[in-house]
This record gives sequence, C-alpha cells and structure tokens, in this order.
Amino acid sequence: MTSSICPFPRLAAFAAGAFLTTSALAAPQGTTGVQEFDPLAFPGQVVDDVVVPVPSEVFSVLDKLGEPNWKHEIRDLEVPNSSDRTKLALLFGYVVAEGFVAVQAEDKEAVKDAGRDVTTLATALGLTKAVRPHAQAILDAADKNDWRSIRKEFDQTQKTVKDTMEEMKDVDLSQCVSLGGWLRGTASVTSVVSKNFSADRAELLNQPMLVEHFVNAISKMPKSAQEHDLLKSIRKGLGSVLEKMEGAVDGFSKDSVIDISKTCETLLSGILSKK
Repeated sequence: MTSSICPFPRLAAFAAGAFLTTSALAAPQGTTGVQEFDPLAFPGQVVDDVVVPVPSEVFSVLDKLGEPNWKHEIRDLEVPNSSDRTKLALLFGYVVAEGFVAVQAEDKEAVKDAGRDVTTLATALGLTKAVRPHAQAILDAADKNDWRSIRKEFDQTQKTVKDTMEEMKDVDLSQCVSLGGWLRGTASVTSVVSKNFSADRAELLNQPMLVEHFVNAISKMPKSAQEHDLLKSIRKGLGSVLEKMEGAVDGFSKDSVIDISKTCETLLSGILSKK
C-alpha cells in the first residue's frame, strides 16, 4: 500500500471498513499503515490511495468534540428477507455499522440484536462458517459489558466477510458491504453533528476522495451490477453528496450537513426496503 497527499488540508471522516470506514488526512508520502493526526490523534490506514481510519476512532473524535447522546442514534432494524446478494451485502455493512453505534451507546440489547442480524445475513450470503465465531463472541462480550472486545469483533467480522468475498471473487459484493456501512456511519455522523453544529464537528464529513472511490468502484462493476436499482440510486446519491463536499471549500454549513443526512437516509431506506 502506498499513500498520496490528500488534496484537502482538513480532518475528514467515515467510510469503508466496519463503519466501514472513513476518510481522513492522508499520510505523508512514502509512509504506510496507521498514522496519528494531531490534535485529535485520528489513526487511519491507506487503502487504494484513500485513508481509511479505524471506525471506532470517529466516535472518539465526536465524543471529544461534544459528547453526543448515542442512544438517540440507535435504530430498531427490521432486516428484510432477500435472496438478492447485492442487497444482502449492503445490508450486512449497514448492520455492522449499526453495531458500532450500539457499542458507542453501550446498549447491550441493541448490540445483541446487531450480532443476531449479522448471523442471519451471513447465513443468507453463505458465510455462516466464517462469521459464526465472531457473532458468538459479540454476544458473549455483550453479556460481560466488554465494549472493547465487541468493537474488535465487529471490526473483525467486517474484515472476515470482505476477505472471504474477495477470495470467492466477489469483489463487487465486498464494495457493497463497505457502501452499506459508510452510508449508515455517515447518517449517524450527520445526525450527531446537525443536533449540535460546529465547524469542527462538521469537518468529519470532509471526505470527497472516499466518495469518489465509491463512485468509481460502482462504475467499474459489470453492467448488470451498475443497472441494479439500489446501486443506481446510491451512485446518484453519492454524486449529490460529493457535490456538497466539494462545495464546502470554506467549511460546511448546517444546511449542507442536513442535506447530506437526508440523502444518506433516503438511500438507507432503499436498502431496508422489502422490495
């Protein structure tokens, strides 16, 4: 892996990984792996020239900037039954991201719900054997209120699924997992930021390189995948989000944060649709 200089000089966040990831200041050229960013020590790793921070660190930054009420960000999910693997992969990312929100809120029952949903979706994707140990570890750790271990297991669950998909030559599905998580993570961040707006908090949304990465990923998928209704909607929505990010040269306004939030929520509703 090699890094590139990020064209924007400010802190950004959220994207492809378990929250499934996030974007932040790129590491200096010639470096790889995790970097620490002052003043908030935001570690990240470079993937395809895009910096992907450790998912839980996004929450830590938000906590330092204002102590959000994470319990208000938890959602009661009704995961739809589906045989559509694209939809299932998007849902998987969504659910793992929801698990991170539940952990941040230290809500034991919500964590268990996410763990069970992870198992259900893994079964539908044919990944039960790979995911079952992580899911059980999440449930066991929840009984002990071991939040650190739960974060680790959600992160490992995401990695295991993505790695397994790539080994099975399902790289497009791996990207969908990241997309689902990014949308849920960004929706959570925009919700928190808009409720107590400040320029520093909004800066966590400054991630145009990451959004471009997702747009490009969809454009490189087979035509049949690009024509999938969900991916067509997501690609269009990402274009709108990217426009807002690129227009925030002097920082985000509260209205632009709310607009990004509405776009993400609309796309998430489509992923949860029973159609």
